[in-house]
Amino acid sequence: MTKIHTETFGSGKPITLVHGWAMHSGIWRAFANALAKHYQVTLLDLPGHGSSENISPFTLETISQTLVDAAEDERSCWLGWSLGAEIVLEIARRFPERVNRLVLLAGTPCFVKKTDWPGMDEQVLENFSANLQQDSQMTLLRFLALQIKGLDDQKSALQNIIPLVSESPAPNQKILQEGLAILKETDLKDAFANLKIPVAVILGQLDTLIPAIIGEKMLALLPGMDLTIIDRAGHMPFLSHEDAVVKTVCDFMDQQ
Repeated sequence: MTKIHTETFGSGKPITLVHGWAMHSGIWRAFANALAKHYQVTLLDLPGHGSSENISPFTLETISQTLVDAAEDERSCWLGWSLGAEIVLEIARRFPERVNRLVLLAGTPCFVKKTDWPGMDEQVLENFSANLQQDSQMTLLRFLALQIKGLDDQKSALQNIIPLVSESPAPNQKILQEGLAILKETDLKDAFANLKIPVAVILGQLDTLIPAIIGEKMLALLPGMDLTIIDRAGHMPFLSHEDAVVKTVCDFMDQQ
């Protein structure tokens, strides 16, 4: 069985956090500690990220199975950020008995732009893929900068994020490329529309990767979901607007 690094702290209703592309669970630290004042919080490093072992291939199918096997709680709220949002959605689709609530944080069932579906231009992801092969460190730095674009103090935010991300080595080239492939190819809109559990979507008003307007499209697919758009937030609202995201998650968790 693949060794997956997990951390659990706090008590109460269980919430499992799944991070995004090229990251590791250390990115959650301050947010997770704030959330753990109210709930039991479990952090997972994706396979091949942080302190978790690699898997091959790195696909939604293999990732979702590996994380479900590693998670101790029989049923949990799964909260996924960015790529993690597509992963927790796949977990809800394949293992509904393990998911009682779902939170998509700066996430969407379909990451790339399509006809009548706002999203990230696929060419941007293609460029990231090509640039990774030339200079992976600089490419990851640019990706971080893109996630905080538009914030009031981008330079300071980037200086705070880089040490967090640098606590663990970056995933290898194969894992990074396969992660980008998931973002480019995944379309879980049908699965999202058919969810039968409480769902919350939290978006950043200034997010350059996941445009906030996508919330309207997601509401059309799943009218019963909770939608929150965090004012002046980018792609990392749990870092830049921690209090607002914690309050939104608490309000959602405490609903009957």
